[in-house]
Amino acid sequence: MDDPSVQPIADDLVLPFQIEASRLRGRMVKLGPALDEILTRHAYPEPVARFLAETMTLAMLLSSMLKYDGIFTLQTKGDGPVRLMVADITSVGDIRAYAQFDEEALAKAGDDVAIAPAPALLGKGHIAFTVDQGPNTERYQGIVELYGKTLADCVQHYFRQSEQIDTGLTVSVDQETLPDGSKGAWRAGGIMIQRLPQDATEKVLGSGDEDAWRRAMVLLSSTTGDELLDPELPARDLLFRLFHEDGVRVWQPKALRFGCRCSRERVSDMLSSLPRDEVQSLKIDDGRVEVVCQFCSTAYHFDDADLDRVYGTAK
Repeated sequence: MDDPSVQPIADDLVLPFQIEASRLRGRMVKLGPALDEILTRHAYPEPVARFLAETMTLAMLLSSMLKYDGIFTLQTKGDGPVRLMVADITSVGDIRAYAQFDEEALAKAGDDVAIAPAPALLGKGHIAFTVDQGPNTERYQGIVELYGKTLADCVQHYFRQSEQIDTGLTVSVDQETLPDGSKGAWRAGGIMIQRLPQDATEKVLGSGDEDAWRRAMVLLSSTTGDELLDPELPARDLLFRLFHEDGVRVWQPKALRFGCRCSRERVSDMLSSLPRDEVQSLKIDDGRVEVVCQFCSTAYHFDDADLDRVYGTAK
């Protein structure tokens, strides 16, 4: 497993790997400061923050299995207390996310959230995966009905139903417990293993056979939440702990970081596409128009002079 070209990164990373004995491919994600920055920019209730962290972790795992130059988005939409969740990652590793929820409906969900968080929070709806590589390119999108107790279950259902790819997933999310017993920073970790379709030669050689797949799933299921979230346990060390008997090879990790693509210029462009009298309704008490980014909570303000410039009516 040791490879001097693989530089260690402690946190906020995606680490590709392969189990040598069966040539099963996988990815491991560890999220720390980037995840905590995204969540602490919003006053989400604990169940919503936890579920959005899981969404981000899954988005990182899924996007890392693809080759793309642009933006990968994972989105859930349902009729439950959490109406919408969006997490996206650019091909250079910038991540952002947000959730829309109904506080009153969330309170009524009660203990069902702990038992089956996906149906309790999302209700009936769908999960969508989108790859957008910019203008003049074909946009890829996969959509599947929400099915399963957890969001990871829903993703596995997608691969079984839509892609016919065997997929194993484990994800853990929690807040650190501080010495005084209070809650600290958010952390998340996850591992995904896939058995890709075999060609005729691989079938003869027995690559990725059922025994190897079952063994990998047993080892994957032995992973604990504490291991996935431990900031002192590097990703490559955990993978070695799990799969060393079968051999595990890791590649160069990809660094992740919080990065929102909002800007004053983009907000101005958005406002210019709306009727000015409609934009006037966005004014707050001080007489300025306020637009708040859903992803990063940055507030952009425009007074009348700014709006004149937006609409090209400035004297």
